[in-house]
Amino acid sequence: MAPSIPFTPFPKIPRHGGGCRILEKIDGTNASVFIGEDGEFLVGSRTRWITPEDDNFGFARWAYNHKDELLTLGPGHHFGEWWGAGIERRYGLSEKRFSLFDTGRWSDPAVRPACCHCVPLLYAGQYTDPAISETMAKLRETGSIAAPGFMNPEGVVVYLPGAHWSFKKTFNKNKHKGKT
Repeated sequence: MAPSIPFTPFPKIPRHGGGCRILEKIDGTNASVFIGEDGEFLVGSRTRWITPEDDNFGFARWAYNHKDELLTLGPGHHFGEWWGAGIERRYGLSEKRFSLFDTGRWSDPAVRPACCHCVPLLYAGQYTDPAISETMAKLRETGSIAAPGFMNPEGVVVYLPGAHWSFKKTFNKNKHKGKT
C-alpha cells in the first residue's frame, strides 16, 4: 500500500566556505527586471509583476522608458533596489536610482547599462563576525557609499555565495517595516 503523504526529501546542505560579500543595504523598495530568452520583458516588485498602470514608486514606468538599455542585461531575472527621491530614506537625492544586487556581475560601470547602478561592495573575504562589525563601523563613520555625504545609512547585507543566501544587519535593530 502506497503512503498517503507525499515524500519530502531532505534538502541539500550548502558547503561552508568560499567567503562572503558585504554590501551596503540601501533603504528603498525591491525591484526586478526579467528578460526571457525570447526577449520577453517583465518588471517586478518584491512580491508581484508590475506595469506602468499598476506601479511601485514609478519603477515600472522608469523600466519601460529604459527598456532598450535594460535588455542589454541579457536573459534572466535581475534583482535590485529602486531608491532615492520619494522612497524611504531618500538619501538626499533629487532622482530615483536602480541599483543591481549582483556585485560580481555588475559592479563595473563599463559592463552594466548606463541607466543602472550597483549596490556598493564594502567587503569581500572570509565570513567572520569581526568582518561584519568592522564593515558596519566604517559605514557608520563614513556614511553611505551609494550616496556619498548621506550620513544615515541603513546597514549591510551579507551574501554567502556558496549557499546563495543573504542576511541583513541594520543599525536600527528595533525598526521593522510594517510595524509601528
